[in-house]
Amino acid sequence: MNNETNILLPQSDVHLFLKDAQTVEAARALENDWRFARVTISVEEGDVQTAIGNYKNTSSPNLVIIETNSTGEDFASALGDLSEHCAEGTNAIIIGPENDVDLYRRLTTMGVSDYLVRPVPLETLSEIIAQTLIDKLGAKGSRLIGVIGAKGGVGTSSLTQGLACGISEKLNQKTFLMDAAGGWSSLSVGMGFEPSTTLYEAVRAASNNDEDTLGRMFFNANDKLTILAAGADPMLEASVHAQQYEELIDLMMKKYPVVIVDLSGAIPSLKRTVINKAHELVVVTTPTLPSLRLTRSLMQEIKLLKNGDTSSVDLVVNMEGIVPSKEVNKKDIADSLDIKPSVVIPFDAKLFIGTENEGKKLMKQKAGMDIINKLLPLAKNVIKSSKNSEALDKPAGFLDKILKKK
Repeated sequence: MNNETNILLPQSDVHLFLKDAQTVEAARALENDWRFARVTISVEEGDVQTAIGNYKNTSSPNLVIIETNSTGEDFASALGDLSEHCAEGTNAIIIGPENDVDLYRRLTTMGVSDYLVRPVPLETLSEIIAQTLIDKLGAKGSRLIGVIGAKGGVGTSSLTQGLACGISEKLNQKTFLMDAAGGWSSLSVGMGFEPSTTLYEAVRAASNNDEDTLGRMFFNANDKLTILAAGADPMLEASVHAQQYEELIDLMMKKYPVVIVDLSGAIPSLKRTVINKAHELVVVTTPTLPSLRLTRSLMQEIKLLKNGDTSSVDLVVNMEGIVPSKEVNKKDIADSLDIKPSVVIPFDAKLFIGTENEGKKLMKQKAGMDIINKLLPLAKNVIKSSKNSEALDKPAGFLDKILKKK
């Protein structure tokens, strides 16, 4: 499982028309993969003609996978017939009997997402479906980084803002920063802007795919860093639903190679959604016993959500030295949490309180830049080179290309 596909996949429909018993078994086993919790998988014995018959009466899915014994002109013609009964944007993967390079090139030229040789093992099938669905959403190359604190007051928001500035300026990545705290957000203070919108208004614009309205809610911190200028929400009213916020994230991941979410003030359901979806999760704590106890509980829940896989989770211990005689040392932290701290940041009250009160960014001071340089390797784990990081247009489905040739 690669890092790019190690996320909770978007809500979608996948239909498979198969004949090979081993491939059928692999397809039916997809329901046990946590990433496919929101993907509806339909497995039917059949081929391209079966698919044509089905879509005469029902809507086509996001992705159709068809097994074929014949790869000649008759099959290519049948794909054209299939296009007449499918919605534009439907993607396709073909499973054939032999490894034929010329056939692969011909099918991909037509717009087929991939060609596989049967039998297809579970790992291969799950990865190719996951990658195709991610590409279809326009999230190819995009990375979602979530930052969450074990408790309030551990410096999560300050470190999130510093990380966003570092990624945009030091790594030269086009970055979008979001705060999930609604009216409790302090992002505007730390980044020097006045809130101009609410989370509710932002998710409504995203739900309506109203990019013009959404664009007016942005604050450009520098040439590469854009911030959602939310924070005008009522503090004592309910925040947005997790599903609404996820729609906003998905839309931003179509436009920005890096999206960072500050989860420090988010509601629990929203935290769960981002934890499941994030390519990189940064957990912030302090070396004090109360903070570490909560960190242990949080890490246990993250492990459950991630099905035991914490390879994309990094622990940051902030404020080392705040109370030296009462702190837990790094070895004991690693032993008790079963994860070694990736970064340890010394306590600097003047730096953090001063920059927040004066609206200055961490990067503007040498001590702040030293902290950011410690955090940047966490981002480098998931961010590709800038050559491949620009947002991509939503790819067309194979049926679109067939239709255009007619």
